[in-house]
Amino acid sequence: MTSAHRESVTVRVPAKVNLRLAVGPPRADGYHDLVNVFHAVSLYDEVSAMPSESFSVRVEGESAAEVPLDDENLAVRAARALAAHAGVPYGADLLIRKTIPVAGGMAGGSADAAAALVACAALWGLGLPREELMEVAAGIGSDVPFALFGGTAVGTGRGERLVAAPAGARLHWVFALADGGLSAGRVYAECDRLRAASGERPELSGAADDMLAALASGDAKAVGAAMINDLEPAALSLMPELARTLDAGRDLGALGAVVSGSGPTCAFLAADAAEAEALAAGLRRAGVCRAAVTAHGPVPGASIVPASGEATA
Repeated sequence: MTSAHRESVTVRVPAKVNLRLAVGPPRADGYHDLVNVFHAVSLYDEVSAMPSESFSVRVEGESAAEVPLDDENLAVRAARALAAHAGVPYGADLLIRKTIPVAGGMAGGSADAAAALVACAALWGLGLPREELMEVAAGIGSDVPFALFGGTAVGTGRGERLVAAPAGARLHWVFALADGGLSAGRVYAECDRLRAASGERPELSGAADDMLAALASGDAKAVGAAMINDLEPAALSLMPELARTLDAGRDLGALGAVVSGSGPTCAFLAADAAEAEALAAGLRRAGVCRAAVTAHGPVPGASIVPASGEATA
């Protein structure tokens, strides 16, 4: 395997929270047009790639047993897609260390796919620009390009067309992790069902304007007030106990409270790091979640971890 330039490459990749998620009606291809304000947060997975003649994956950490170990794994699909794109005749052994919740609405699988792209590109010495990796990423899943992009961005189309949306300040978060997961497909289907029953007609034009203005102002209170997720009613319909979690966070002083993506993780915005720690402790005492973790954002996208342990883009 003389073309592989390294013994192994490790990439750290962040979770995302949707600050504003506007969902259009279903398209002919089964997807939905979205206006999606992504925000990368300091809750990370790590993916290591090692030389191999074939493709394989191992998983450690948070809910590792729930992650597929075959070609259903998005990281494996990403590595295969990159090999096909670049004409690489060999594979990679992938090791995923999970911290991002599985099926939690924080794009953990998509993050791992993005990390696999960066890791394998470096392992194989491809020298591809990030823009070319993002093209490959868009063919794997709608959230994969943002895990490469990082920071804060507006995604349109299926969410894969990204434009940076600089945040005026660091934001402080608490994520309440639920027992069990929700599949994105099931939540989108429930969203469509609820809308058909109510006659609701979604409108995407201008959907992100309030959030973008709030981000530009650097006012965390304004960001919290603008947090809206069109998938939240569907997630609450499928997992009604999440309403209690959201109510508890609001009662504890969260500036904003929303189901993250397709759920069931609930995201709470706090005024500062100390408030986030107090909010997380309050949620744990209230018994409304499996765990509560703090994080901040925005942070960079998938980045190689050198020997020093500090990730670099």
